[in-house]
Amino acid sequence: MFYTPPGEFSVFLEEILMSTVEEKVKAIIVDKLKVDASEITPDKEIVRDLGADSLDQVELVMELEEQFGVDEIPEEEAAQLKTVGDVIKYVTQKTGQS
Repeated sequence: MFYTPPGEFSVFLEEILMSTVEEKVKAIIVDKLKVDASEITPDKEIVRDLGADSLDQVELVMELEEQFGVDEIPEEEAAQLKTVGDVIKYVTQKTGQS
């Protein structure tokens, strides 16, 4: 058995949860936008780089709400989700997985 200081474990656990959220977000984007998973990186803009239109954006938000059990995402907040990284960070914060 080994000892991990509590702070280090918390950081480790946060990284695991973040990667789980990241993988789910990527899977949703692949499904909804029909893009290759290799194209999806945190810095990619959902509209400009991945080709989402306004309907795609609405469908992505609805799928995020359903898959992550997030309450209805307000339009103002959804408008701020410009990159894949923004979406990952938002979902992580809203689900308490940070």
